[in-house]
Amino acid sequence: MYELVNALVRLLKKIVPESIVRPLRPLYHRTIAFLMALAYGFPARKLIVIGITGTKGKSTTADMLFGILREAGYTTALLSTIRFAIGDDSEPNLYKMSLPGRGFAQAFMHRALRAGCTHLIIELTSESVLQYRHLFLDLDALIVTNIQREHIESHGSFENYVAAKRAIVATLARSPKRETILVTNEDIPESRAFLSAHVSRAIGFSATEIERLHTDDRSADFEYAQTHISLPLPGSFNALNALATLKLCEAFRIPLSTAATALATLPVVRGRVEHIDAGQNFLVVVDYAHTPDSLQALYDAFPAKRKICVLGNTGGGRDTWKRPLMGRIADEACEKVILTNEDPYDEDPRTIVDAMVRNMKHEPEIIMDRREAIRAALQLALSLSKDAQPLDSARGAGNKDVAVLISGKGTDPFIMGAHGTKTPWSDARVAREELERLLTKV
Repeated sequence: MYELVNALVRLLKKIVPESIVRPLRPLYHRTIAFLMALAYGFPARKLIVIGITGTKGKSTTADMLFGILREAGYTTALLSTIRFAIGDDSEPNLYKMSLPGRGFAQAFMHRALRAGCTHLIIELTSESVLQYRHLFLDLDALIVTNIQREHIESHGSFENYVAAKRAIVATLARSPKRETILVTNEDIPESRAFLSAHVSRAIGFSATEIERLHTDDRSADFEYAQTHISLPLPGSFNALNALATLKLCEAFRIPLSTAATALATLPVVRGRVEHIDAGQNFLVVVDYAHTPDSLQALYDAFPAKRKICVLGNTGGGRDTWKRPLMGRIADEACEKVILTNEDPYDEDPRTIVDAMVRNMKHEPEIIMDRREAIRAALQLALSLSKDAQPLDSARGAGNKDVAVLISGKGTDPFIMGAHGTKTPWSDARVAREELERLLTKV
């Protein structure tokens, strides 16, 4: 059914003028959402459906919860920005969107039910609300990781963006499920306000509940409710993501000891503070970090490192406000900044990079070819790892170790160019290939 609808929509796009389609789009999306749920027998009604939303941390939190539910013995499915998983079977999400449309979620839930799943974890974005993809999901629970400024152009304002997140919370409140559980970040005013939602249980979580936090380059550990939690992921932000899952586990009556075991053995979350190792004596990390807050959090996770930072600014034609801000963050945190191309779409990629330079006090290196930019960063890191001299005596970090931080794309499978062109891409693959080439020459 999903494939048939896709084929029909592609055909209609070719023959129906945009001027006719535009005013009918909201009705079209609502109708598709209902008809696809009907065609698959409203599968969400037969599953325990857990939504994950927020500006950042959605994919990592979803992977954490997926691991915990499986450790607890539940056959679980996962629909996230990074991957689609049903039990042991997993495939990368190549759609370049967290929640594909035209009934994809309904088709996926139907598959999950046929595979014997009892639980489903699904990422929900503000963009999906614009196309009513959050309808007919019959949520049992929802985690709101945080709310920061993002997608301002597509929503029209930050207030509209928050309203889209509120619409997801309202979906939980309207759910026909017997018990509905909301877990939301109470450190942020916008998400704290959701605690008043009409759900069975509204639970806040806060960084103040994390005790004895310790992080290093590859891990974080802390205590919560007299339970020791170890994560194979660095950064206080990942500890906070873990806390959100622990709060939901308590509501689901899953023992914290079970959750702790799952989190300690969490597999690599691709494209989220992902370490690339090829035998080099310096760190190479790939991360999604596409907002000012997430970029700052990434850099803060490696405070003792001489950081060589490769970044651009995702999404030509959107969120232009963040470009100079992200440039300034990199300028202040990194010993060397290399600006490059990410996803320009129909905008001139050099214009995007020039906007990032505006607030930078130190001149960055600009290499528009992303592979060449990554190669240059790795070459510099290899040189610095042999030489303790800083790049710049005014900014250098002496004998501290070197880290190459490649941010902005994470697991994004394409570089999006003009007129809908898509160039297959993987930051992790390219970084590994270039590392291996460099190391064979040493």
